Amino acid sequence: MSEQFAIIVGSGFESFVASGEVRHINTRFGEPSGPVRPVDFEGSNVLVLPRHGDDHSLPPHVINYRANLAALRELGADTVIALNTVGVVSDVREPGQVAIPDQIIDYTWGRAHTIYDEPGSGFEHIEFTQPLSPTLRTALLAAAGAAGVDCLDGGVYAATQGPRLESAAEIDRLERDGADYVGMTAMPEASLAMELGMKYACLSLIVNKAAGRGEKPIHDDVESSTLSARSQAMQVLAEFFRLR
Repeated sequence: MSEQFAIIVGSGFESFVASGEVRHINTRFGEPSGPVRPVDFEGSNVLVLPRHGDDHSLPPHVINYRANLAALRELGADTVIALNTVGVVSDVREPGQVAIPDQIIDYTWGRAHTIYDEPGSGFEHIEFTQPLSPTLRTALLAAAGAAGVDCLDGGVYAATQGPRLESAAEIDRLERDGADYVGMTAMPEASLAMELGMKYACLSLIVNKAAGRGEKPIHDDVESSTLSARSQAMQVLAEFFRLR
């Protein structure tokens, strides 16, 4: 039986959600950020979900991550590629490039982090040693190589609460903790996907240097780097599905 792939998209991927059949679904955790759209992408049927909603109105800390992952699972998804934008903390990469992290440190708070919230319904202590699927990461890296995209293999994603960006001192702390990138959406997506039995990996768009690391304002960095990173991410995805 073939895998059912899903892609969770962030900002800047409107072309993914501009067409395709709209699938509205309600879960036991409520409604997801927006409708799920089955899209034909390089010959594969892929479920696409806009993380921040069709109108990009949902900030990271109020997204119903449980509903998003549960909706994809109910529609048959067993493999999730998450596109997310990050700032680079260490000098492993520059803005405008892409990376596939292999580890996560979770600094978020107040988010619903588990599907096991009903007393008496049972639960599982998932092993989170490798929070991002090694097999999915390997396939994405192979696609990047085939597409000629210089994609960094590995690195630690620090998931922060948002929606504000971090202070320079906070970024210093993240680097001392071992973080290479900082973003706001990989958690609890990664752990929820694992609880629901889905493979999950991030394809991260590096769009800025983290606070205190760049020579220009962060938002100026983002504007000039997003197009390049987005183009490379799309090349990786296109090659990934061509290789299916």
